[in-house]
Amino acid sequence: MSKQPGRQKGPVTSRDVARLLGVSQSMISRAFDPRASVSPANRTRIVEAARALGYEPNVIARSLATRRSSIVAIVMGSMENPFYTGVLDQLAQALDEAGLRSLLFRVPPGQDVDDQLPALRRYNVDGLIVASASISSRIAAEWRRDDRRVVLINRTVPDASVASISCDNCGGGRQLADLLLDSGHKRLVYVAGPRNTSTNRDREDGFMEGLMERNAGLVGRIDAGEYSFNAGAAAAHRAAALKPDGIFFANDILALGGLDALRHELRLQVPKHVSVVGFDDIEMASWPSYRLTTIRQPVSEMVSSAVAAVAASATAQANSISLPGLLVERGSVMRRHGM
Repeated sequence: MSKQPGRQKGPVTSRDVARLLGVSQSMISRAFDPRASVSPANRTRIVEAARALGYEPNVIARSLATRRSSIVAIVMGSMENPFYTGVLDQLAQALDEAGLRSLLFRVPPGQDVDDQLPALRRYNVDGLIVASASISSRIAAEWRRDDRRVVLINRTVPDASVASISCDNCGGGRQLADLLLDSGHKRLVYVAGPRNTSTNRDREDGFMEGLMERNAGLVGRIDAGEYSFNAGAAAAHRAAALKPDGIFFANDILALGGLDALRHELRLQVPKHVSVVGFDDIEMASWPSYRLTTIRQPVSEMVSSAVAAVAASATAQANSISLPGLLVERGSVMRRHGM
């Protein structure tokens, strides 16, 4: 390496590092891009020289020049569901390991996701991972035409050429139908989440298909309106009036609210008087006070697939991946007599 010059006045630029090493300025830029093709020896040599000179790359300036920022926006709606806080933590870690940076963009309650997404263009993000929110096929197509990857996690958009990574929600609903019927339940209630979510629609469809295949049905359907603890508690009161022996709440946070209401407000014993099942397998579902039977979503596999999809070329085929969930039996379902 050439003799190091003394510290100069003003910020050190990539041109200074390039001059010191006798390489091109573009080589310096590529060395600080984890995805660029640079030999390990050259990358180490450049990073060491930059450190000696006190050079730090200007990520914003580089993104303006290359139209690539190595930033992926994670778009989320409601954060009340603990399932998505776990997804967020794993997503941020996986993106970091892939040499990408994450920008969390939360859509406020009551505001339309489609109206908010154009603001992300100002951040020059390379792609979007959309979770706990839904976007229209029109907006998804616009982002793809703009050479930006869009990946939906635990959501699907009909007729949109974007990658979609989800649990097999329909299959999970069928597993829960079989479990309750095999356990002798005859008076079943489904507590639905938001109408506009593919997760709710697919779980209900799978549950109903499983029931109909065995000539069974529901004694009632309750529309909770949202995925929240309080909505689950309110729905439990309405469901209890139907005298069910089993209730399928569309996700775990609804089920936990329902469990507390059934036990502490309605004075019913779970599972002696009524069995309860959920979907997601959030951490609280395993707590001794709940011991909720549920479907575990394959979060690690979903996150890995989502990061691989968002890091792929914008021209790569956008695939829809559905991963099987795992039935986790705990203490909220009981075998009924008279089977």
